[in-house]
Amino acid sequence: MTSTAVSLSMPTVPRRRRSPEEVAAAAPVTGAKKVLLAAPRGYCAGVDRAVIAVEKALEHYGPPVYVRKQIVHNVHVVSSLEEKGAVFVDETDEVPEGALVIFSAHGVSPAVVESAGQRGLRTIDATCPLVTKVHKEAVRFAKDDFDILLIGHDGHEEVEGTAGEAPDHIQIINGPHEVDKVTVRDPEKVIWLSQTTLSVDETMETVRLLKERFPTLQDPPSDDICYATTNRQVAIKKISPQADLVIVVGSANSSNSVRLVEVALEYGAKASYRVDFANQVDEAWFEGVATVGVTSGASVPEVLVQDVLRLLAEYGYGSVEEVVTAEEDLLFSLPKELRATLKQAGDVSRALGGRRPRD
Repeated sequence: MTSTAVSLSMPTVPRRRRSPEEVAAAAPVTGAKKVLLAAPRGYCAGVDRAVIAVEKALEHYGPPVYVRKQIVHNVHVVSSLEEKGAVFVDETDEVPEGALVIFSAHGVSPAVVESAGQRGLRTIDATCPLVTKVHKEAVRFAKDDFDILLIGHDGHEEVEGTAGEAPDHIQIINGPHEVDKVTVRDPEKVIWLSQTTLSVDETMETVRLLKERFPTLQDPPSDDICYATTNRQVAIKKISPQADLVIVVGSANSSNSVRLVEVALEYGAKASYRVDFANQVDEAWFEGVATVGVTSGASVPEVLVQDVLRLLAEYGYGSVEEVVTAEEDLLFSLPKELRATLKQAGDVSRALGGRRPRD
């Protein structure tokens, strides 16, 4: 089996699913079939907080509640919130004047905040606190007149928001291949920051090359790549050498989900695929496969992973071993604008935040 990485979208034409017997006949499996299930996986604290913020706003204010961009990068989550009355827009000028708009977990630039204010919009800022930390770092170092090298994907909402904090001081570096293009005013006053959802290994390779060019390049005060991104990559690194196939549940625009496919291949998985839903899994992937690794990106509800596990069980992969590499217990309070409103209304059950149960 050759190493393969693909991005799939929702099938538009139903296809006949091959039976377990047909798959087994095509390529018999040597050894017992099993699933290695990564832990941690799925929702991180920032995603949990953002999704709850939209749900609570809908409960308290009633629909419609407008959300700038996707609240988190997951097709299922966005669709579910739309069914409850959330309206997703690209820019604030699509929101009726005076209406309520929620800023997504990926953060926004000061220009977006200003635009919302000019339209008299009521706002709830659901930016992940770990993204806000990077924003504050950008403001701080721009004020000190540093050149800031922001490692991230140009065009991603998070990168646009961070770069918007100090556009005259920030250069976006998409990866190691762009290091040679970097120019700075003063090599003694340069610092790097990063998007929170990148590949840890690729980011550190970019930093290594940058430090070869700029030996006094400063590191951020603390890690910018978030704990959840790092933990999910560590878990899949442990599983991948043992896996004939790795299935990553997550959406195509989810940076951390796409990175998990890449990391799985880099660390020894014979094949790795990303799917939004179990019905996108191609049973041909199971031919000759004894061990399947399963994980999910940080914006993926556990129900989607369980759907994949049920499908795998139908094809003989009913033995599931959870591979735990870290325990996560971080919680974030809801956005301050919403928290104050909920407390006034006597709804304190989740006003201070709380882990969403895996259901």
